[in-house]
Formats: sequence, C-alpha cells, structure tokens
Amino acid sequence: MKNSDSGLKYNSRTEKMNGFEEGVEFLPTMNSKKVEKRGPKRSVVILVVVTCAFLASLAIGLLFWHFGYRAVAVQKIYTGFLRITNVNFIDAYENSSSPEFTILAEKVKSQLRTMYLGNSDLGPYFKDCEITAFSEGSVLAFYWAEFSVPKYKEEAMEKAMNQPMPIVNLLGRGTHLLQIDSYVAYPADPKMAKDFKDNSCQFSLHASPGVKTTFSTPGFPNSQYPNNAHCQWVLRADVGHVISLNFKTFALQTCKQPPKDFVKVYNSLSPVEPHALVQLCGSYPPSYNLTFLSSQNIMLVTLTSDAHGRYPGFRAEFFQLPKTSLCGGLLQQENGTITTPYYPAHYPPDIECIWDIQVPNNKNVKVRFKIFYVADPGISMGSCTKDYVEINNQRYCGELPVFVVASNTNKIQVRFYSDKSYTDTGFLAEYLSYEASNPCPNQFTCKTGRCISKDLQCDGWNDCGDFSDEMSCTCREDQFQCKKSKLCKPKFWLCDNVQDCEDNSDELDCQCPSETLKCGNGKCIPEAQKCDTVDNCGDGTDESDCGAVVPVSCKDYTYKCKNNQCINKKNPECDGEKDCTDGSDEEKCSCGIQLITPKGRIVGGVDAYVGEWPWQVSLHTSVDGKHVCGASLVSNKWLVSAAHCFQDLDGQRYSDPTKWTAFLGLHTQKSLDSKDVVVVKIKRIVAHRNFNDYDYDSDIAVLELEKAVQFSNTIQPICLPDATYDFSVGKSMWVTGWGRTVESSKEGAAVLQKAEIRVINQTECSKFMTGLTAQMICAGYLSGGIDACQ
Repeated sequence: MKNSDSGLKYNSRTEKMNGFEEGVEFLPTMNSKKVEKRGPKRSVVILVVVTCAFLASLAIGLLFWHFGYRAVAVQKIYTGFLRITNVNFIDAYENSSSPEFTILAEKVKSQLRTMYLGNSDLGPYFKDCEITAFSEGSVLAFYWAEFSVPKYKEEAMEKAMNQPMPIVNLLGRGTHLLQIDSYVAYPADPKMAKDFKDNSCQFSLHASPGVKTTFSTPGFPNSQYPNNAHCQWVLRADVGHVISLNFKTFALQTCKQPPKDFVKVYNSLSPVEPHALVQLCGSYPPSYNLTFLSSQNIMLVTLTSDAHGRYPGFRAEFFQLPKTSLCGGLLQQENGTITTPYYPAHYPPDIECIWDIQVPNNKNVKVRFKIFYVADPGISMGSCTKDYVEINNQRYCGELPVFVVASNTNKIQVRFYSDKSYTDTGFLAEYLSYEASNPCPNQFTCKTGRCISKDLQCDGWNDCGDFSDEMSCTCREDQFQCKKSKLCKPKFWLCDNVQDCEDNSDELDCQCPSETLKCGNGKCIPEAQKCDTVDNCGDGTDESDCGAVVPVSCKDYTYKCKNNQCINKKNPECDGEKDCTDGSDEEKCSCGIQLITPKGRIVGGVDAYVGEWPWQVSLHTSVDGKHVCGASLVSNKWLVSAAHCFQDLDGQRYSDPTKWTAFLGLHTQKSLDSKDVVVVKIKRIVAHRNFNDYDYDSDIAVLELEKAVQFSNTIQPICLPDATYDFSVGKSMWVTGWGRTVESSKEGAAVLQKAEIRVINQTECSKFMTGLTAQMICAGYLSGGIDACQ
C-alpha cells in the first residue's frame, strides 16, 4: 500500500554534503504550512547572532584602539633655559666635567623634576632631564627634558608646556637649594634631540683676547665629516663681549628640502628656533661673507648629518669683540654713510639703531640705500614684522634694489630693528643734502628722489624703480608704445610670448584668426592639423605637447630615444620624467649642475660669484698673453667655443692649438694661480667646416684638451641640448664671460660677468639685424640691456 501523497517520503540513505557524510532524515507531517510559520523564529535567531557578533567586533575594536592607539607612547623633547638668581657664575661652570658643574647640575635637575612632577599634565609622563651648559646672568642653566606621553594626551601636554610654569623655590627647606626667577621651554627639533645625551661630538671653546680661535668638523680637511652625526660647539667670550664667527671654508651636502646635512648657529647655548641666527647647507665660495655676530658672550654651532654622502665639512674661526653701542646717533654733516652694525657681516640679533639726520636749514635731505638685505625666512616684504628699517612711518624689509627715501625738510629719522632670531647682511646707505629746487644737477630726477643719467630717460627700462623716467615719452623708431600705460618698449619684445605691457598689448596683435593655431615661427595653421602626426608648421610646434607621451614617426623635430624610438614630447631630456621606454632621455643628466649654493646677491648686478658657472673656461694665447675667447666644458676632455676665435689674422696662426691654454675654474683674470684653477694646454681644434667670417654662420668649434680634468665644485660640464631642443621665444637665458662691460672700453672685465637675456622673435629680429640664418638664435635686448656680442 502506498503512503499518502500528503506525507513525505523517508530515505534512510546518507548523502555527501559539503564534503561531510551526513544522515538526512525527513520527518512526516500532515500540515506543511505549520512548518512554514516557524520560519521567522529562525530569522530572529540569525539576527541576534549577527548583532552579537557586531557588538563583539566593536568591543574588540575599542579595546584595540584603547590599548593600541591611546596607549602608544610619543617621545617629546623640550629644551630651554632657566635663570638662577642666588648663585654666582664661576669659570668651573664652563667645564661639564668639573665637580662644581656636576653639583650645580644635579641641583637644577632636582628643581626641574619638582616643577614637572607637580604638574598633573606633565608629571605622569616626565622621564628625564639633562643639564648641558651654564652661562652668566646670574647663572643661566641650559637643559633638555624628555617626556613619554600617550598619543591622546599629547595635545594636553603641549598646552601645559606653553603655559607659564609655576616657579617652585624651596629656600625655606635649606639654603643649598636654588632660587629661580624665569623658566623657558621650547619643543626641540627632532633631528637635534635624537641623541641629546650623546656627548661624543661636543666641544667647548673660549675666546682669548686678541686671538682668533679655529675649529672644524671632525677629520677636516683630510677626511669627510661623519654620517648620522650630531655635533655641537659651545663658543664663549669674556663677560662684556660678543662673538664674531666666520666660516672660512664651507662644503656640506647639496641643499635639499628638507635639508639632510646642515649647520645651524644659535644666539644661545640651547638649540631653540626663536634664537636661531642662520641655517646653512651646500657649498659656499671662499669669497662669500659668512660672518655672524652674537648679542651676548655665548654662541652655539651645531652640525646634523644623515646616513648618505661624503663631504669635507667646514673650517671656522671666532673671536671676541667688546659689546658696545655701534649704531645710531645724531648726524649733522651735509652727507655721510650709515650701515647696520658690523656690515658687511650679518648684523647681530636683538638690536635697535636710530639715526637722526639733520642737514643745514636751507636744504632737504634724502637717504639712498645702495645695498639692502634685511630678510627673515618665511616673512614677506609686505609684512615686515621681524627685522626692518623704518623711515617716515614706512617699514622696509626683504631684499631690495637701490632705492631712495627723501624728506621735504632738512631732517629725517632712520630706525633699524632686529629681533632675537635670523639675521642678514644688512644695508649700506648714504644720506645727502640737496637743493629743493634742483635735487639732481645735470641729471634726471626720479619721483623717488633718485638721480639717474638723462640718457636713461625714455629708453624703455625702469631705471627709477617707479617708471617715472619712462612716463610722457615719445617712442623712437625702434620702440613700440603700450596702449594703456603709454610706456615705450623695444620692438624686440613684440610677440615673444612674454607680457611686457601691463595690458598685454605687446602680445595682442600676434594671434592667428579663430580656429587656427599659431606656430613657433609665426605661421598660422588650422587647429585640426594640431597633433595629426604631420609637421604642418614646418618647425614641429604643432606636433609637440600633444598630451600623453607616445611613440611617433621620427622627424627632424622629434626627440629620438637611444632605442631609435621617437616621442612627441618637446624637450623631454633631463626633466625628471622617463619619457622614453628605455629611459635614455634621463641618462646623461649629471651636467649643468652648480655645486656651490647659489646666492643671487651680486653687488653691481653683473659680477658672478665663485663657482656659479663651473663650465666657463677662459682661453689665453701665447700671442696676446691674456684672455682672448671663452669656452664651455662639455666633458672631462672637450670644450665648445666659437670658430671665429681660431681664424688666422694679421700673420698670427690662431688655428695652431699649441698657442692656446685653457684656464678652468677661473673667476677673476687677476688670480690665474688660484688653487681652484686648473690650467691645461689645447691638443686639437676642430672648427665647423661651414663656418665663414662674413655672416658668422656655423660659428662653432670643439677643442680637445691635452689631458682630462677632474671635476670639482668650480669645474663641472655643461649640458649639450638635443638637436631637436626648442628655444622658445621669450625664454630667459644667461650669457657669461670676461668681455667688455661698456661699449667704449678696450679691456675686458677682470671678474667673470653674467647677464640675463631672452630669446627674441626671429621675424622681429631680422627687421633690425641682417645676415640671420636658420642656424642662429636671436637673443638679447634692443636697447638699455646686454648681449653677448662684446
């Protein structure tokens, strides 16, 4: 007999489910809907299980955060000083190994512990402190303090350290304890604080009257300073004196951001930022003035280095000067000079000078600042909140060109102020009396009060600084007039992709019609032809900068990689990006590098500093016995120069290489025997075969040196651009050499000169100069400027 259809069949056989042998048994039921109604109870159970799992996970996460994040200890280091008023300074306190130093240091440490442990936001996290030095006044104690604070308490601790600290004096409990009237603490630089208990590279020096004391980095000059170093030199002078520090030689690792190897000088014996005078990195030429003054009889010099690089280091000397008031006062001569204290050394911190200048009653007075460097790191010229010069309620700061401040009376006051940190070279100024009716006899009078030659008026150049010499001018034939300002500018500046007029009118009439593209050569083509892999412009500009760098068919204007693949990017070599699949565009880039730190502070505006152009070479001949031509170093054995220098003339065989000598690393022609200069004979001269002295086309030659030279800070190769390199119109460039500095002079400059010029539109240039060829670049200025033709 068959079972009822309403019942379920029973099967006692086992089945394999999910890899396990399970017995499956279906129990019969007469009403399957009752079974269905039990379904929600199972859902509730699942929901409860999931919720419990979530709460358990949350609890675990909170516990992990509590014991993981909240409990993570952060090391905090502070440094500063405190003043002890019931102790007199003795010489033994200068020596950290003396018993007297040790006894006083233990008392100060005990006092610091009492202060910190009595503060609920500091005491639980205080670990240790160290006394590093003492100085006069009554006694200043310089210290480090270490804390280990949970991450979540870090903000509260920092807030507590920024609050005035209660001074706990325990004199009532014993006369041996200390009386403290001031306490200063600053967060320490982590790089300075990492080994504050390590005394292996710490030195203490005291100046002797009338003697310069020398010190240097470990191993200098025979070996490089150590890696991962933290060294410091405590410098002292007698009471009533200040310290003058000068770095005679300075060669550290090239400056990076942030600096890896650096020297820092402090107007304190604690390395605290509010008392930092200067931070130095890189290399400086010996001619650069690295002299710094303290405002008291102590100074701290520190060296920090990373794990990389091998560099010589520095050699420095210091001596003491009597602390006197060296600036300000009443000046009643008709003219004279004023400077910041100790100029051209960096002026001291924490100083104020006031000059009251008074000339005869029938004249007015003006002050002309010839050199002005009163800058602080990170402070804009508009704010002048730290170091500044103040005249007529107007503050001046930063790095400024020559400027004049005039008074409409016979009196003027000049006030100079420097705060406690970061000093600069300062200023050199002259004050002059003048007739109000004729302030600049036989010269043009600027609205600023400055006097300039009348030849400089209406020449297109802002010689006054306020454009007053260029106002209301009638433009010459070789000039154009800006539409809004009406200023006259050289026609060379038209259509060079540089805005020279305030209203950009020098670039307005240079555009192509709508839906067209302007080529680099001035030609206009349809926009649709841009980046179509065809050189429609004729100079390749329509096929450059086409978005993503992709391989293209090789043309005269495309860059070819080492694997013979061409790419569409303009000027890809040595731009920091690997554009070629084989990376060859970034291979030969160890050229064109200035190893000496650029300063950009050139008195007179054209003198280069030592090592600024390390590829510059001076060529001398035995015929003339002096500088004749310049050249550039392109490798350790080859130079590039101008072919016209080696053409036989007036019976002299300038084409003979034995008559030429190359001077590398040279800065001034008066110091041919300088230790930085390398002298090498010329072995071979190869002038371009297409050169002719009629139009100077292909005016280039290569010279082989008799022996290879070793590169140094002052001798480095220049980069040779690829044949496809685009020198776009308006691009700035520099020319250097020992040529004539004025048109009428017959002698070249003694010191290496430099001048910034820019590429000029070839079409505009050809209107004023004949004989231009496709191999030439037109660059310079039409009037009032400088070119490379001298």
